[in-house]
Amino acid sequence: MKRFAFAVAAALLLTFSTSCFAAEQPSHPLIFISIDGYRADYIKRGLSPTLKTLIAGGVYANAMRPSFPSVTEPNHYTLLTGLRPDHHGVIDNSMIDPAIPGERFGEGAMFNDDPRWWAEATPLWVSAEKQGEIVAASGFPGTEALNHDTKPNYLQTWNPDLTPARQTEIVLGWLSLPADVRPSMILLHYDPVDNMGHAHGPDSPELNGALRDVDAALAKLVSGLKARKLYDSTNIVIVSDHGMTATSADRVIYLDDLFDVSHAIVPSMGAYGGVDPLPGHEAEIAAALLTHHDHMTCWKKSEIPAALHYGTNSRVPAIFCLADDGWLVVTRAIAKAYGHPMLGNHGHDPADPNMAALFVAHGPSFRRGVTVPDFDNVDIYPLLAKLSNVTPLANDGDDSLIQAALKSP
Repeated sequence: MKRFAFAVAAALLLTFSTSCFAAEQPSHPLIFISIDGYRADYIKRGLSPTLKTLIAGGVYANAMRPSFPSVTEPNHYTLLTGLRPDHHGVIDNSMIDPAIPGERFGEGAMFNDDPRWWAEATPLWVSAEKQGEIVAASGFPGTEALNHDTKPNYLQTWNPDLTPARQTEIVLGWLSLPADVRPSMILLHYDPVDNMGHAHGPDSPELNGALRDVDAALAKLVSGLKARKLYDSTNIVIVSDHGMTATSADRVIYLDDLFDVSHAIVPSMGAYGGVDPLPGHEAEIAAALLTHHDHMTCWKKSEIPAALHYGTNSRVPAIFCLADDGWLVVTRAIAKAYGHPMLGNHGHDPADPNMAALFVAHGPSFRRGVTVPDFDNVDIYPLLAKLSNVTPLANDGDDSLIQAALKSP
C-alpha cells in the first residue's frame, strides 16, 4: 500500500487538530494496531515473541476472516466501520466511481485523500472525535482524508521511509503528553510484513525478517507503556487486514488473451479482475469472460455469490473475475509496468485459509488466556466501540466477540 504525504510538527512529530477535548475520556485508553498482511498462521513461526506474550495474558483467535475482497483499503475501512466493503463504499484498492468522473482511487493516487471516496460510511475514529475523544493515527489507511470534515487530532501521515520502530517512537511521544491532551484512541498501522510478502513471498527470509522487525516494535511499545505506567490500564487490540498466498510468474491469467482490453476499463487486477466494458462492447466481453476458464471464475456483478457479500455497490465493476488461490489476473501492460514477478498476493475468498487474518487483544477489559472462535472482521467495530465508549452506528457485525472476549460485556 502506497500513500503520499509526510508532515510532522516540530515539537510533537505530528499534525495537531484543535478540536475540543472537553468530553470525558474512556478510563482505559485504546491502541488499535494493524499489521498489514500478517497471515494468521505466521504466529506459529516463533518469530513474534511479544505477540505470544500478549496472547498468553489476553485473548486470541486462530483466525479472523477478512471481508471480500481481502485487500488493504477495504478491510481497514471495514474494521473501523463494521460494514462490508460493498456497504461502506471502499470496494477495492483501485476503483472508479460513476459519480466521480475522470478519477481513479488507487494505491499511490493523491485523490485517495479525496473525502468523496470515504463518504459512504463513518469510521469509528470520526465518531470518537465528534464525541469528544482525542484521536491519534500513524500510517493508518483512511485517516489522512478529511472524513466528514474531521481528521485525527494527532496525525502521522504515511511515507515510504517510516519504519515500525520510528512509528512506535512517535506513538510513545503521544503517550508522554499531559493526560488532558493525551490521545485516548491510537490507530497504528505497520507495513513491512505485507510489503515483503508481495515482493518475496510468504515463505521467504525477507518476510520472516519483517515479522521480527514488527515484533521488536511491539516490544518497544510494551516497554514504553510500562515505563509510563500505562501498560496495565491500556487496552491493546492487534489485527491484520488479510493474509498472503504464494504466487509466481507461471500462474498468471492475462486478460489480453481473452478480449481486446482497449474495449474496456479494468479498474482492478491481482487476485481478481474487475472489468467495465465500454459502450458497444458489452456482449463481446461478456461472451469472452462468462464462460469456463481454468483457474478463474467470472460473474456479472449481480451474480457474485452471496457468501462474498459483494456486488451491490455502484463502484463494483460490471463483470468480476476471481482467480484460484495463488493465481493472478492482470493485463500485459500492468505486468510489464510492475517489472518483476509478484511472489505473494491476497484478495481471495475470505474462507481461504491463506487469507486468514490475525487477532490478539490484551488489557484490563479483556479476559486472560482465552481463545475465541474464529469470526468475521465486521465484529471488530462493535468491540472497539464498546472499549471506547463510542455509540456505534449501524453495522454488519454483532456482539459475539464482545461476549467472548471481554471480562464484563
